[in-house]
Amino acid sequence: MARRLALHAWDGLPNTAEQGKGWALVQGDCIEALEALPPHSVDVVFADPPYMLSNGGTTCQSGRRTSVNKGGWDASRGIVEDHAFQTRWLTAVRRVLKPSGTLWVSGTQHVIFSIGFAMQEIGYHLLNTITWYKPNASPNLACRFFTHSTEILLWASPMKTRPLGHRFNYKAMKAENGGKQMRDLWQMPQPEGEQVVWSVPTPGPREKVHGRHPTQKPLTLLERVLASSAAPGDLVLDPFSGSGTTGVAAVQAGCRFLGLERDPTYIDLAARRMRAAQLDPE
Repeated sequence: MARRLALHAWDGLPNTAEQGKGWALVQGDCIEALEALPPHSVDVVFADPPYMLSNGGTTCQSGRRTSVNKGGWDASRGIVEDHAFQTRWLTAVRRVLKPSGTLWVSGTQHVIFSIGFAMQEIGYHLLNTITWYKPNASPNLACRFFTHSTEILLWASPMKTRPLGHRFNYKAMKAENGGKQMRDLWQMPQPEGEQVVWSVPTPGPREKVHGRHPTQKPLTLLERVLASSAAPGDLVLDPFSGSGTTGVAAVQAGCRFLGLERDPTYIDLAARRMRAAQLDPE
């Protein structure tokens, strides 16, 4: 029975909307779904929570001014309530992570400091802060700030242990970096065999052929995340699954995947991408 749970941690979860070979997508509140999972059943979590930026402002997209509003799910409810939300989902994730597992969280300055503080309050052990540089970032229309062209990825284990128990594919990352230790500032692809920054363009048309999501992450970014911290057969979970990029990277890496998402439109998009990826990798 324990082996069955390890293979299919999502078995019996309510609201499983889509399922394929080695993956499942659950529609609904991520905290409720996480609380229904067995404890210590997940190897890697990648989370891209709402950035709370839907505030009536504007940005530049394809050379045109456009609204930043993505929906009610991305609207701030004030510092205190926003921080309480971060604490709730991070607590739920920590319960399902294996002691050897790790959590990755992507965010901008608008939420990442609250997330990092909540992690420390709960008891996570912060491993690295990765800087992702977006060379094709949208220009700043107000001309009153530096252009926002980076995001931060926090990498953490559920607790600090001695010796450190988390998985880090150090040798693979060193080999990818031309035989030198990989730094926490990433560039992909690496110039002349050595990475300096994580320079990853935002998703291009090929990654949006099945549909679009307003906060979609590039597949290259998730490939690096899983290459560094997952092994084939591991269970990868994304509590804010969106367009399913984490799932695509997971199945292509030989991992199992569980995605949690509220919006049925994005459940459908993620399922189409994952089925296509299993037939013909993106």
